[in-house]
Amino acid sequence: MSAPDSRPLRLGAVVLTMGNRPEELRALLDSVAKQDGEPVEIVVVGNGAPLPELPAGVRTVELPENLGIPGGRNVGVEAFGPGGRDVDVLLFLDDDGLLPRTDTAELCREAFAADPGLGIVSFRIADPDTGETQRRHVPRLRSADPLRSSRVTSFLGGAAAVRTAVFAQVGGLPGEFFYAHEETDLAWRALDAGWSVDYRADLVLHHPTTSPSRHAVYHRMVARNRVWLARRNLPAPLVPVYPGVWLLLTLARRPSRPALRAWLGGFKEGWTTPCGPRRPMRWRTVWRLTRLGRPPVI
Repeated sequence: MSAPDSRPLRLGAVVLTMGNRPEELRALLDSVAKQDGEPVEIVVVGNGAPLPELPAGVRTVELPENLGIPGGRNVGVEAFGPGGRDVDVLLFLDDDGLLPRTDTAELCREAFAADPGLGIVSFRIADPDTGETQRRHVPRLRSADPLRSSRVTSFLGGAAAVRTAVFAQVGGLPGEFFYAHEETDLAWRALDAGWSVDYRADLVLHHPTTSPSRHAVYHRMVARNRVWLARRNLPAPLVPVYPGVWLLLTLARRPSRPALRAWLGGFKEGWTTPCGPRRPMRWRTVWRLTRLGRPPVI
């Protein structure tokens, strides 16, 4: 029997950018370069946009068209070899984020090394000025205490770490989604394959407070992708339940007329357009999600 591998886990980082935040991007890359321990190899993907001048040693990929967030990140993963196999763990970091601590990479290594079943870690996003974490950035229903770490059922796409063995087993992010809920799709597939997902409050990414509705396509894609999420991943009896609950919740929140019109258009699109391959999770995974506090009907 061979001796256990004592080398530190190899970390890479994928940063997706539209090339319109060069100063923030440079600050992020500098914060990654300052991490303790073995250097983190970085790939920056220009998603349909030319890249600004970047520090030496940063690998780059310039895409001729915008593939969306999951599509662009998948290209970044493949830059580390098929399924990212040249490294053990990949960090996904928003280009206007910043790692305020120098031990974040080492904490990631320790977390994945200590738990072979850990597949994904979601960081805590905090406003750099106030230190506050928005409730929507805590990937669980009980989000009032963002300083509490826990097992969860989803993660934050621009502030996360994923073991590359997850990609090898369940595939990459769903490129069809373009924007919204691609993280939950990957997390559900990972959980169904037996991996765990953690929210770690001590792994912090500074990021300015924003609203997701700032994106023009937000309401349509959120609605469409919720339906796609159900159609791709849920057992047949639950497929209509999950989008139906979200329809009721959306109506109860009384969105503006234009927002509701866009949402309903996306909801219809979700049922009438191809959503990619269907791989329904096992009922034991439904129960696992429920025990984790997030049954896949809400």
